Amino acid sequence: MSGPDDTSAGGKSGPDGAGSSRPSDTELSARLERLNTSLGHVRAKAEVPAPKEQDTSSKSGVALAFRLGAEFVSGVLVGSLIGYGIDRFFSITPWGLIVFTLVGFAAGVTNMLRASGEGRKKGPGTS
Repeated sequence: MSGPDDTSAGGKSGPDGAGSSRPSDTELSARLERLNTSLGHVRAKAEVPAPKEQDTSSKSGVALAFRLGAEFVSGVLVGSLIGYGIDRFFSITPWGLIVFTLVGFAAGVTNMLRASGEGRKKGPGTS
């Protein structure tokens, strides 16, 4: 004999008389546990911050070009001025200017690479 609340034995439920089975408490608990596990995985992934890379796309291309040009020119000018000063102090004209202009050139290129983000050491396994 089935009572009015017993829907598992094929009783009718709902206002329209359609038969629908209601999940048991253990099934609902299992569903809730699976949902909590899934949410835990999603939340754990969302909380891990992505590695931040230098984003040059937000910078204006013209501003980046001016900065790179200034880095290079300043390196060459500083090297040349130091070489000129050494030439005047030690009276070894043109050698100090030649050597330190080349050193300034190398420093300018290094500064340009650093400013553009290409001068970073890459980790193992990357090309």
